[in-house]
Amino acid sequence: MASVKAQLEIIKRGCDELLVEDELRERLATGRPLRVKAGFDPTAPDLHLGHTVLINKLRQFQDLGHHVLFLIGDFTGMIGDPTGKNATRPPLTSEEVACNARTYTDQIFKILDREKTEVVFNSAWMGRMSAAA
Repeated sequence: MASVKAQLEIIKRGCDELLVEDELRERLATGRPLRVKAGFDPTAPDLHLGHTVLINKLRQFQDLGHHVLFLIGDFTGMIGDPTGKNATRPPLTSEEVACNARTYTDQIFKILDREKTEVVFNSAWMGRMSAAA
């Protein structure tokens, strides 16, 4: 694994701001691979250019020896925009979300290393939640 300084140079490349850099430096200094997570709601069948910025950053972490969790917000995709103000995020059916999620996994492995990526769904924990207190 590259030195902490070398890793930080790569991680910071293209970033406007790195929040809590000292904490990241400490975690990198342990020498243990990090588990880096990023979430994407499958509100459409295709990832867009804005998604690729973050996916490329995840690939940099993988190239440095870290493990990526690609989080698909299948549960939140079915909620849409709960305020009702954003027409670009309508609630989707579970079938629509599942279809979009399948295309996401096809697309991400054009950038991410399949062996270093864990695809997880937020319905695994959010689906068990209740609105009742």
